[in-house]
Amino acid sequence: MFFAIDLDTVTHGIQLAVAPVFLLTAVAAMIGTVAGRLARIIDRARILEDRIEGAKAGDLMTAAYDELGRLRLRGGLVNICIALLTFCAILIGLTIMALFLGETTELQILRLATVSFLSGVVCFLLALLCFLTETLLATRILKFGKPGDA
Repeated sequence: MFFAIDLDTVTHGIQLAVAPVFLLTAVAAMIGTVAGRLARIIDRARILEDRIEGAKAGDLMTAAYDELGRLRLRGGLVNICIALLTFCAILIGLTIMALFLGETTELQILRLATVSFLSGVVCFLLALLCFLTETLLATRILKFGKPGDA
């Protein structure tokens, strides 16, 4: 395998490989945001579970069980979102490696870079859809001070 020793070639390879890093930064920020939402979902579920366990034997706790079901759905969406973001980060990392190696060696891996980058973008877009869906579900359950709701 031939590695380029020409400074211009190596510099160009680094420039090509750095461009996807901006997407990687966005993915990292998004993972932090979504992980925070998951933590809040888990905290709320624990509170509801404690209420259910502490309830009297005759108390049905229907509202608490309904909310737990919605939290389970939201938690599932958040988990899918985190998985998609993680796959996105892996694919963007592979893109960076492929671009750099393709520029600095004789390896012909432009297709790999193209497929991995586009796959990463698709994962990112799907993660955004999961995030949007989870956010809509979270706000749908809010009562916003409707009369009669305690």
